[in-house]
Amino acid sequence: MIRSLLLRWAASILALLVIANIVPGIAIDTVTAAIVAPLVIGFVNATVGLLLKIISFPLTILSLGISWLVINALMFLLAGALVDGFRVAGFVPAFLGSILLSVVNWILRAAIKGDD
Repeated sequence: MIRSLLLRWAASILALLVIANIVPGIAIDTVTAAIVAPLVIGFVNATVGLLLKIISFPLTILSLGISWLVINALMFLLAGALVDGFRVAGFVPAFLGSILLSVVNWILRAAIKGDD
């Protein structure tokens, strides 16, 4: 179980580093920021993001899920404000970064699961 969590964390770190190199407006300045940012993103999504998703559920149904993408982008932007050395320069980079983080994490976790 701990090995799985560490592998997922490492996959998130790698995914965030890839995203920082692809999306203009997202930057990771230090190794510490690269290590801490995925933890903060996960914590923010699990707390504030979950609360916002529950509250906005009717809107999510009406928007066919688009509001969840906006909430994820806002949580990504919030994490950028909370972590020194992890910068997100606005909503558009946060929107693209949150989508790419989900996709890259999904691919990396599928590869890790395939190795087990």
